[in-house]
Amino acid sequence: MSSLGKREDGPIAKYVNRRISTRITSFIVSRGYKPSPNIVSAAIFIFSLTPLYFYISANPILAGILVQAASVLDGVDGELARILGKTSRFGAFIDGVLDRIVDIVAIFGASYFSYAFLDKRDPLSFAVYFLALSGSLMVSYLHIRALHYLGKHPALIGRIPQFASRDVRLFILFVGSVCWFVFEALLVIAIVSYVYVFSKFVEICLHVGFKKKSPT
Repeated sequence: MSSLGKREDGPIAKYVNRRISTRITSFIVSRGYKPSPNIVSAAIFIFSLTPLYFYISANPILAGILVQAASVLDGVDGELARILGKTSRFGAFIDGVLDRIVDIVAIFGASYFSYAFLDKRDPLSFAVYFLALSGSLMVSYLHIRALHYLGKHPALIGRIPQFASRDVRLFILFVGSVCWFVFEALLVIAIVSYVYVFSKFVEICLHVGFKKKSPT
């Protein structure tokens, strides 16, 4: 079942999440169930919104656990699609949009918790909230633009690893939340996201530009 992973999986997805999600997928298939991957995506999406309730209820530990659980489950719909031969562009579109909503909700919840319960209300804190959210979206935007215009995922271009991929960002939020370092987790997400975006953008430009200049 390890073949159900993707080449562009981030490090947490590859070494942690897939070890669990593939077992869930294997269990579902072994019982003879053949659910629609899109329906599974919708169900996982609804589950992935639950951390928000616990952030606004001042329970970051449970919120963080649910963030990571949702990150693990996020691989199941794609794995089912691949093993059942039901992959589609429409399914990828649905999954991608729902993932962005989940990212926004998770960071909003963590930001609200920091604002309301950690008293992080100064301008610098608001900058961290903004950069964590925008940085997360920029990583995803970089990836989708590279796929659309260059035909390759950034993970397959150059040598800079995916140290700010979605699985990594959610794992950082998970660890920070269960340790009550929610604001610090947002700060780390903001930093690694923008460092990754700028460094990977430059690497892609140099890599693609060099290839175009090379003789054929």
